[in-house]
Amino acid sequence: MPHLTLPDGESLYFEEHGSGPPFLLVSGLGGVMGFWADHVPALSERFRVILHDHRGTGKSARSRIDYSVEQMAGDVLALMDHLGVERAHYCGHSTGGAMGQILAIEHPERIDRLILSATWPGLDPYFDALFANRAAVLDAMGIEAYARLSALFMKPPAWYRDHPSGAEADAMALLANDPDPEITLSRIAAIRRFDRRNELRRISAPTLVFGAADDVITPAYNFHALAAAIPDARLMMLPTGGHFYPNMAPEVFRQTVLGFLAEGV
Repeated sequence: MPHLTLPDGESLYFEEHGSGPPFLLVSGLGGVMGFWADHVPALSERFRVILHDHRGTGKSARSRIDYSVEQMAGDVLALMDHLGVERAHYCGHSTGGAMGQILAIEHPERIDRLILSATWPGLDPYFDALFANRAAVLDAMGIEAYARLSALFMKPPAWYRDHPSGAEADAMALLANDPDPEITLSRIAAIRRFDRRNELRRISAPTLVFGAADDVITPAYNFHALAAAIPDARLMMLPTGGHFYPNMAPEVFRQTVLGFLAEGV
């Protein structure tokens, strides 16, 4: 299995699929590359798709460190360096989108076209309360209660209404990756500290801000704020799909992403 040894000696699991221009797909707080599984076959027909499990998740090292979004973005840079990728397209979902903001601000020469999916520019009272309470459930009630609560936020309520076993299945999928409660709490603390609102004007990469209007994890006002602050950014909003809209509307997601990337050819 392909692992990168990071500068501090810890390991990062990654995969590559296809050939062509490099295209990084970076997942959210859960951290595992499996989030993108439905999209890899089609995207890898045109791109060298690069994915990884965030440190602390999946097959990567379960590092007991003080996590930060900056550290997570640094791991992506280390992966790019390891693979000899000087510049890549980047699609980051949720926490992956926060990482993408940092990379585009601090390392603009490394990012070609940028897709910020279901992400946010910085802390607000709603986001802080949501994740403070999710962390409190995890701390007091354990990982299974946290997984079941978290699952309820990922897709539209009407979908769970029409798929009564869906929330339980989504919770079990989260648990299948054996999340470490201590690491998860540190990663939640990391995203609660993230805020790059004052630097978004520095992003020079052509940017697509993409999300769903009924997302309750990163509500739609975040997408409007990002699109307004990033020079010449484009906003694409689906009417429904929730936080996991890429997997609720996969064809629309792929068509939109491929169309945006094709503009840079």
